[in-house]
Amino acid sequence: MIATHYNLTAEVTISGIEIRFDYSARIIAEIKNLPPDQRFWNNIKKCWVIAASNYAFADKLVKKYGAPQAEIKNNVEQVYEIPPMPELTVEIPIKRKLYPFQAQGVAYCLEKEKVIIGDQPGLGKTSQAIATIVAKDAFPCLIICPASLKINWTREWHTVAGMKSVILQSDIKETWPLFYKSGMAKVFIVNYESLKKYFVKQINNEKGKPIKLADIVFKENVNLFKSVIIDEIHRCKDAGAQWSKFTRGLTREKSIILGLTGTPLVNVPKDLVSQLGIIGRLQEFGGHKYFMDRYCGGSAGRGATDLKYLNYKLNTTCFYQRKKKDVLHELPDKVRQIVYCNISNRREYNDALNNLAAYLKEYKQKTDKEIQKSLRGEIMVLIGVCKDISARGKMEEVQEQIDEVIDAGEKIVVFIHQKVIAASLRAYYPHAVTVTGGDSGEERQANIDKFQNDPNCKLIICSIKAAGVGITLTAASRVLFVELPWHAADVEQCEDRCHRIGQKDSVQCTYVLGKDTIDEQIYEIIERKRAIASTVTGTEDETNTEIIDKLADSLFSVK
Repeated sequence: MIATHYNLTAEVTISGIEIRFDYSARIIAEIKNLPPDQRFWNNIKKCWVIAASNYAFADKLVKKYGAPQAEIKNNVEQVYEIPPMPELTVEIPIKRKLYPFQAQGVAYCLEKEKVIIGDQPGLGKTSQAIATIVAKDAFPCLIICPASLKINWTREWHTVAGMKSVILQSDIKETWPLFYKSGMAKVFIVNYESLKKYFVKQINNEKGKPIKLADIVFKENVNLFKSVIIDEIHRCKDAGAQWSKFTRGLTREKSIILGLTGTPLVNVPKDLVSQLGIIGRLQEFGGHKYFMDRYCGGSAGRGATDLKYLNYKLNTTCFYQRKKKDVLHELPDKVRQIVYCNISNRREYNDALNNLAAYLKEYKQKTDKEIQKSLRGEIMVLIGVCKDISARGKMEEVQEQIDEVIDAGEKIVVFIHQKVIAASLRAYYPHAVTVTGGDSGEERQANIDKFQNDPNCKLIICSIKAAGVGITLTAASRVLFVELPWHAADVEQCEDRCHRIGQKDSVQCTYVLGKDTIDEQIYEIIERKRAIASTVTGTEDETNTEIIDKLADSLFSVK
């Protein structure tokens, strides 16, 4: 005869229906008939938790195994409200003024110390992280980031805090601590792929077996760091990846750990496990097994359960995220950002640059106006060659920038000049639409309409000439320039395809510039023209002669 009373009780809570009973293999078997993503064992509360949608199932258990008058207790009125962000009450000696919402983010980081900053791209995660480290005086600080962002981090530290940083390179592999001890630098930057090279002494695992964190012996120099910033921390979502293990080892016992990502949840809650472990917060979520059972539908990690409580727990423990719409009143109408990157085809570029330098030298030495005039045309062609080569060498960084925006659920407009660049992007993003010189009028309008109206169409590739005027692309608030025109007016026209009537967001315009390439000089000319245009109207564009003279002086200092 089946026993019908096991002191079984059921209670509806914010996390689901909690079921408690005297041990019974029969009851456990019935609960396990539910799909794995609908139930889990809460080892902290010592009870089974099933999804609230299974109320009828829980009621059946109560009537079958509970006391005669037992019923489900409803405690759902317990609501978990995320408290407002704290206010910053201390002065931080940095050069860049923080927006109020950024100051709140810094206040949160100062309070929690080990945090994932999940603000939407374009809201200044880098500035918040730097301000936090400066406020805590948590030096020396290690920055772990994608290789393409190392240069950008050096510039940000200089711009935001007026501080010099050092990118770890082979020639200072063992001596970099001397930079800190001698007072030359407090910040050190390394990419994920180089963590082993600079910080791992040896790995003691058996050949053919996966590397465990316990197998890794780190160099003594890692103990020097007081803080670690992990940019694009979602790259460490796979706990089994070597750089995830190296990163976790480097963050152990650090006082300040800041992970930066606009997309912390790449696919499912399982993606958070490794990230929480890296910032030293996983145990506060019950540890690996408990997290997987409660929020991921079991050890396979394919589910997504109890997400409202997970969101509450994250925001009150170690995470915050603001979207542009949340802070729009604090943002300017248009924000410009420069991303510097190393080009992948440096040798090809240097060959073209040397050829250009020879022409420039000859041009500067000639006094005959007719000869100079004939040379100008050839020089402009060679300058165009350098621009083209630089553009091709930036494609890896360009793809990373586009992926970040799309992964965050936003749309983006990408401006290019060369057909080969457009073709390269189309190959990588086959679902993108275009507005280029090769599209017919009907095709252009159809592509514009699709970008504006189809929520699944995230990317439009636009020719600067074909799409720079006369069209509206307000479905996006992100603009990316792969290549640059010569004139500030052309740039403004491109930016204003998104920044126009109908746009509800602040528009972020990102310029990807090849480091130590002609890109930097062209952007400088554009910025100089912008400054003139903002104070004086009706100025004429500079002639090719003036452009060549300025490039010759800035690029080569040819006398």
